[in-house]
Amino acid sequence: MMDKQSKKGLSYRSSPLGKLERAGGIYIHIPFCKQACYYCDFHFSTSMKKKDELVSALVKELQLRKDEFKNIEVQTIYFGGGTPSLLTNDELRLLIEEVYKNYKVINNPEITLEANPDDLIGTQLSPRAQSRGLYENYRSIGINRLSIGIQSFFESDLKLMNRAHNAQEAKECLSVATQYFDNISIDLIYGIQGASHTQWLQNIDIALSYNVPHISSYALTVEPKTALASFIKKGIIDDVNDEQAHEQFHLLKAKLEDSGFVHYELSNFGKEGYFSKNNSAYWQGKPYMGIGPSAHSFNGKQRGWNVRNNTKYIKTIEQNELPIEIETLTTTDRYNEYIMTGLRTIWGVSLDKVEKDFGKTYKEYLKEQAETFINQHLLYIDDKHIRVTKKGQFLSDGIASQLFKLNLA
Repeated sequence: MMDKQSKKGLSYRSSPLGKLERAGGIYIHIPFCKQACYYCDFHFSTSMKKKDELVSALVKELQLRKDEFKNIEVQTIYFGGGTPSLLTNDELRLLIEEVYKNYKVINNPEITLEANPDDLIGTQLSPRAQSRGLYENYRSIGINRLSIGIQSFFESDLKLMNRAHNAQEAKECLSVATQYFDNISIDLIYGIQGASHTQWLQNIDIALSYNVPHISSYALTVEPKTALASFIKKGIIDDVNDEQAHEQFHLLKAKLEDSGFVHYELSNFGKEGYFSKNNSAYWQGKPYMGIGPSAHSFNGKQRGWNVRNNTKYIKTIEQNELPIEIETLTTTDRYNEYIMTGLRTIWGVSLDKVEKDFGKTYKEYLKEQAETFINQHLLYIDDKHIRVTKKGQFLSDGIASQLFKLNLA
């Protein structure tokens, strides 16, 4: 166990996290979905009854916490979930305006909206006309990046995952969205039971046909307490195959890099100029503020997380208190987090930064621990940075855990 000197507590009346002078981002969690995907363990509700109250609480939390970012410029605003595309344009506008009212926002920040295909195609009466109006409305309130949860273009995959959209809707939304947004990311899932390598390559080809500049791709993971875990335990669905996922990861990497994408983080591929600024800030240790139930925050020295319950979140905010727990990170905690995030990216882990931020002891320990993986051709050192090799990329999280420092103050 790594050592932790944690200071935890709920319901802070004033801003709980300290203030640091640098750039950061704001994440706003929208905890609603039309239906539950079988694999998902994120916090959400399929009931929209408390949506109005929740939006009001999000506005209030932004007001209550403004002092935390008093000396920080907001570079990114990210609507995640859940399904943020379930909010109306007026609700999204209200939240964006509240950020501008209470925070220092740079000119032309990256404002991302996570969206599901079925929310982007309008109604059956005139889907293209209505979706065009929707995209225009998004642009009018400042949203300049879409992250669309495609997951797969095959009906069998979508049904297995219990996605709310179908394959045709996935294609329909992209055919129109790409006419209005240049900066689009899509999510794809590999390692799906029953999905052959041929089918996976077809998924990638379809994605590339729409000329999207960013793709986030994840292995299907069985999380505890999800429907997928239950189905596998009961023998209703086969377990995931790690070897299949590993092979499909390498097929994805080769295909996208041949198509001009940069594999800049373990699960993320982007054309030059289209890397996610929001996610890159996380991996580079920049501060971020998480607004909404279950949302996490980080200021470089402390981490906070809001209560994972919509009703408790709303009630606490209504009392002008913050339903947040705080953990003060030790030097060891911060070193371990830097190793974990750094190895996942093309930037790697800077030995100079390790020495500057954590001390020479940590630098020497890192070099010593890394030697085994360097000899196995899983890591290499280039320009005082430790990076994973192509062979080691799929194993980066496991490698990082072996480089962690334990029981140091």
